[in-house]
Amino acid sequence: MTAAVRPQMGYLHDTLEELKSQHLHFHLPVLSREQKAVTVVDGREAINLSSNNYLGLAAHPKLRRAAIDATRKFGAGTAAVRTIAGTMTIHLELEQQIARFKQTEAAVVFQSGFTANAGTVAAVLGKDDLIVSDELNHASIIDGCRLSKATIKIFRHRDVEDCERILKETENWAGRKLLITDGVFSMDGDIAPLPQLCDLAEKYNCIMMVDDAHSSGVLGRGGRGTIDHFHCHGRVDIQVGTLSKAIGSMGGYVCGSRDLVEFLYQRARPFLFSTSHPPSVIGACQAALTMLEAPEGERLVKKLWANTKFFKRGLKRLGFDTGASETPITPIMVGDAAKAFEFSRALFEEGVFAQAIGYPTVPQGKARLRTIVTAAHKRKDLNTALETIGRVGHAMGIAAE
Repeated sequence: MTAAVRPQMGYLHDTLEELKSQHLHFHLPVLSREQKAVTVVDGREAINLSSNNYLGLAAHPKLRRAAIDATRKFGAGTAAVRTIAGTMTIHLELEQQIARFKQTEAAVVFQSGFTANAGTVAAVLGKDDLIVSDELNHASIIDGCRLSKATIKIFRHRDVEDCERILKETENWAGRKLLITDGVFSMDGDIAPLPQLCDLAEKYNCIMMVDDAHSSGVLGRGGRGTIDHFHCHGRVDIQVGTLSKAIGSMGGYVCGSRDLVEFLYQRARPFLFSTSHPPSVIGACQAALTMLEAPEGERLVKKLWANTKFFKRGLKRLGFDTGASETPITPIMVGDAAKAFEFSRALFEEGVFAQAIGYPTVPQGKARLRTIVTAAHKRKDLNTALETIGRVGHAMGIAAE
């Protein structure tokens, strides 16, 4: 028997009903098969254009075997935080492997990319400090900035001149200064002007921080990220990445100097107060990074980009607006949220899983389908997806004639 809802909680129902009336309410799609290029969602087989599984590693046999081997050796879980009894040899080995891959002195693994961003910003800055942040930075950066209690200044998206205007105005700031940006922006798929931002960080004495979640495994040699892509090694003080996207498992990490990592061991609250990753996750991540460090990694990245370019050309040819995308994140711009969600539902009925994104994830009036192709998609999958998107989109008046 369901308990009655207390009046104090009634506002939750009212808020949900308001979301439904605005066509912003969504249900959680449920997969009943592995995260692959073609999967089963809510009982229906569909071409998967909604996953961050860039290199197709989430269900890779090598990761499966590594996860099983680590479980056999170290057990199902750690049952402790890292600072008490939750650090096993494989945790340290993974951190060393990440640091080598990203070409930094050291790395620390967090429970998620979100906690890596939020925990790091909140740890390294305080109320007397200043943060200069791109207006489209990820929510985890925004939350970390707020938690730090530092003063926050926002510059227009990818606008180097506006960023410098703020830095000039605050040139004599008494506390520390942090300049922070995503490497690849998660909703538009465009790339930060990193070399120019590094120039500003050096000119105005700022700590330089980059969230490389959507560029690790995508840009740079073997997927080493934005810093490698732009040859900015040694110019970025704090690199954040994720193990949950191209790496195919879960977690986040921070790379930088040995002092930075040791400081985060001591002060980053998500690290201090969360149980460490189970051995299976660590083993899978190690296997993924081993693949990326080998020639196989470069082949996977090349396949990802070949599929990306093919898909983008197809969408352009069909008359769709893909915004400012420069990466596998390819929005199909719709504008109206209700129409975007209707478009997504219609595609799903035709066997294409491409999720709609609306406010507050993106601004009002900029709803879109957010599509991502992977290295695992076959050309026939992409051809079928393009044919379906074109047919349904033209029938709904979304694509240009």
